[in-house]
Amino acid sequence: MGKVTIIGATGNVGRYTALAVSYIPYVSELLLFGRPGREEVLHGLAYDLHDSFAARGNQADVKFSCIPKDLEGGSDIVIVTSGVPRKEGQDRIDLAHENARMISEVAAMVGWYAPNAILFIVSNPVDVMTAVALKYSGMKPNKVIGLGTHLDSMRLKWNLAKYFDVHVSEVHTRIIGEHGESMVPLWSATTVGGISIRNLPEFEDFPKDKIMYNVMNAGSAIISRIGATVYGPGDAIATIVRTILGNEKRILTVSAFISSEIHNIGDVCIGIPPARLDKNGATPLAITISETEVEGGFRESVEKVRSVTQEVIEQLDESCHGR
Repeated sequence: MGKVTIIGATGNVGRYTALAVSYIPYVSELLLFGRPGREEVLHGLAYDLHDSFAARGNQADVKFSCIPKDLEGGSDIVIVTSGVPRKEGQDRIDLAHENARMISEVAAMVGWYAPNAILFIVSNPVDVMTAVALKYSGMKPNKVIGLGTHLDSMRLKWNLAKYFDVHVSEVHTRIIGEHGESMVPLWSATTVGGISIRNLPEFEDFPKDKIMYNVMNAGSAIISRIGATVYGPGDAIATIVRTILGNEKRILTVSAFISSEIHNIGDVCIGIPPARLDKNGATPLAITISETEVEGGFRESVEKVRSVTQEVIEQLDESCHGR
């Protein structure tokens, strides 16, 4: 049984994540954490979740706090959903400087009070924020992960299932690189029913560009209509939490630090496959992908994320030295 802490629990994603995580049988305790002044909201959310648990026969406990010291107490996973949300028409990278200071402070807090937990970053731009969290938490690389391109991969999976008219479980695919405009679909590793999509008759008219447009713009399409993405991210987060707490050793495309696992490209936090997830966190595994996917996308995506990450961390370091 495990304990999960959600920092930023009063936000849209934080609230739904709390509900989604509560369905995981391995979770025995939830700690809802927010900034000072949000105590009443957290209290109300805890009450509401207890009612939900009672209706489902769930015995998990829910606590809330705005006091950093309360992060002590054996959290297995600390999920960070805090941050300025992306607005309609805004690129995730635009949020980097706005969210970096807050994430650096939250990461340092978690590293101090919950150093044995797995730190799970959701805040955008998630690849850059994962790197910020890794640096300022002082935690080991395998213990700091981001949502990465896991949700993008699920969006691609859904689109492919619709196109090939099969159950979504029959589709296996991956998107790597930035959770953003430079994401890279691994068509070479995409199968339907265990068969490469290149060997299916429908592939002849496969609308690759249209499908990727839908995937890349899914978040913006949702935000323009209802103001925020909630259910997709929440359930994607819960899938990763379940995988870790259950020690399932599944391969998922989270954002994690790579050194040279993919064609000697690395030294950055970015969405990667394969990353084996278990109770120890994320372990990147070395793979070979097609030259087109390397030179036509992944290398460029890495350079983009690395450049923004370096700029953000340099600015953070300068502001810290100036205090």
